[in-house]
Amino acid sequence: MTSVPTPSRDTGLLLFAHGSRDAHWAEPFARLRDVVASRGVPAVLGYLERMSPDLAGAAAMLVAQGCRRIIVVPVFLGEGGHVRGDLPKLVAAAADAHPDIDFSLASAIGEHAAVIDAIADVCVAAARR
Repeated sequence: MTSVPTPSRDTGLLLFAHGSRDAHWAEPFARLRDVVASRGVPAVLGYLERMSPDLAGAAAMLVAQGCRRIIVVPVFLGEGGHVRGDLPKLVAAAADAHPDIDFSLASAIGEHAAVIDAIADVCVAAARR
């Protein structure tokens, strides 16, 4: 039996989403954050626009929790202009504000085969009802 490594408490995930005027829109993202946190990884949400905290504020929250490494995970289905253009600039600004913290940027979640497979499963299940 293979053991699963315990996540380091000094690494936090900044789950980065677009934002919306509708507060209900953020509910699935809050559930995602809570599931990640329940698995022992510090996690916060940050938004590009219309919601708070923004990326800088979310990064500061993880730093305040003692995280020395922050991985920004774009909770976007694809890597469009925001992920390829805006997000790297925001991450660079956060890294400049916290020079002693190691920042990295993951690929958008929709770029991962496991996510595509999970979405496909839901779509096929809907077609079979």
